[in-house]
Amino acid sequence: MARTESTMLPLGTIAPDFYLKDTNSNNTYSFKDLKGSKGTLVMFICNHCPFVHHVIKEVVMIANDYRVQGLGVIAISSNDVVKYPQDGPELMTDFAMENKIDFPYLYDETQEVAKAYQAACTPDFYLFDNQDKLFYRGQLDDSRPGNGIPLSGSDLRGAIDALIYNRSLKNPQKPSLGCGIKWK
Repeated sequence: MARTESTMLPLGTIAPDFYLKDTNSNNTYSFKDLKGSKGTLVMFICNHCPFVHHVIKEVVMIANDYRVQGLGVIAISSNDVVKYPQDGPELMTDFAMENKIDFPYLYDETQEVAKAYQAACTPDFYLFDNQDKLFYRGQLDDSRPGNGIPLSGSDLRGAIDALIYNRSLKNPQKPSLGCGIKWK
């Protein structure tokens, strides 16, 4: 399992727009269609990554906890499905059902969206404010597969709380760590 850190897109970056198919609904959405009134969480995940498997239950809990507070939640898979067929759109639908993902899980077939966000790994988290400016990017928490640290979502939850309740974000933002995006 290759360990790749996120690239840490500069804070204040405007969310790159996209127009991608949702594998949960078969609808096609843009960023603007899915953004929340308080902010928007965009995450790059995939079906097969052990790092994603490690965090997915906490990610779903975070989505469920904060969507009711006005946070838009979007997951995107950008992996090359020729080399990694387990990340194909049909299996994304299955993965979403198995993991109770009821927010959009979008398929980035061309990988242009991952490149626009400078996504490097799965999972990779980007939190935008209600003006679509990057407020936080980095890790969910310090837990990794096999390191014995329990999942808490503390880094991401702290950032979302700061965003929703208009607080400054004091803690340093640590890069996410996961499997590298599988580029074509």
